[in-house]
Amino acid sequence: MATRVRSYCKINLGLAIGPVRADGFHPLATCYQTLEAHDLVTVEARPAAETTLAITSTDERVPLDARNTAWKMAERALAAAGTTAAVHIHIEKRLPVQGGIGAGSANAVAALIGLERELAGHGVSSLGEPERLRIAAEVGSDVPLFLIGGAVLGVGRGEEVSPLPDLPATECVLALPEVAVSTPEAYRAWDRIQAGRAKTEELTGPDGSDRLLRLSRALASAFAPRLPEGLPAGRGSHSSGVFAWSEGLAGKTGFSSDDSGGNSDPLLALVRTGIENDFEEVVFGQHPFLGKIKRILAESVDPEEAAVYAALSGSGSALFGLYGSAGAAEAAEGRLKAAGIRALRTKTLPRAEYWRGMLG
Repeated sequence: MATRVRSYCKINLGLAIGPVRADGFHPLATCYQTLEAHDLVTVEARPAAETTLAITSTDERVPLDARNTAWKMAERALAAAGTTAAVHIHIEKRLPVQGGIGAGSANAVAALIGLERELAGHGVSSLGEPERLRIAAEVGSDVPLFLIGGAVLGVGRGEEVSPLPDLPATECVLALPEVAVSTPEAYRAWDRIQAGRAKTEELTGPDGSDRLLRLSRALASAFAPRLPEGLPAGRGSHSSGVFAWSEGLAGKTGFSSDDSGGNSDPLLALVRTGIENDFEEVVFGQHPFLGKIKRILAESVDPEEAAVYAALSGSGSALFGLYGSAGAAEAAEGRLKAAGIRALRTKTLPRAEYWRGMLG
């Protein structure tokens, strides 16, 4: 019997880019947040003498071979489990392809969840969490976050993940323009801009990554009131402080919107720190229309309908707005549609709801 899995997407609540490393990659710091919007991934699997993989999809743009993240995940998971199987994965696309909301990465984790559930009935044990995370990081930088869900701290290339205390569910509107953004070109443009700037204290600290440090401090400031007693607030370099205490949150997933001890909503606290997505500086220059979409999401004649926060997600092209009420989200959706832009209303998805809903 086939297993159907909801494959939820994500947005980035702030994204800081550090200077290019010796291996050619850029270190990142970001706060991922999962959303209710999802694809549907259906997996059929049974033990077989040799492994065969097949993928189908409702969207012709989805690769149906080893380029697909779901294929890569299933292939690696079977090898790590030391088993062979006949596997069919069907991806019902409801989310944009390469839109900056992690849809393909989420498909990979959904395929893993479905594969393990299918094979469990045949006595095949699931992989341990460290092995799952290792394989996910090999498949793609955005993949591991979907093994945690909710609010997730991402560092390294974004693949080193730790759970953060959950944000309360919040109304969200996604803007999904028909614009293709090249992430490699966005990085190259970022490097050109940085090369043309003086190395001031604002851009380069003792470890060369003050942008990452500033975001870590913003996260520490926003989440510190909701941390378990005994964990330190963020301080020091980007490799300690907020990242050190976030690692201590692993397994402590029972946070709710009432855990703040009377302090303000951490989302509002994050916004007050001035969090931003560094990719906007280059992507909006390459695609000015995306900057206009952000203003449509963020601004309204009625102050009650303005976004709490609006930004590009990842390197785009999707953008999002977060709103204080359903009415404000509905109004933003209407503004986007009036401008001829595809819109999708959804909500942020806390960790417990993420896992409850995946197979529900």
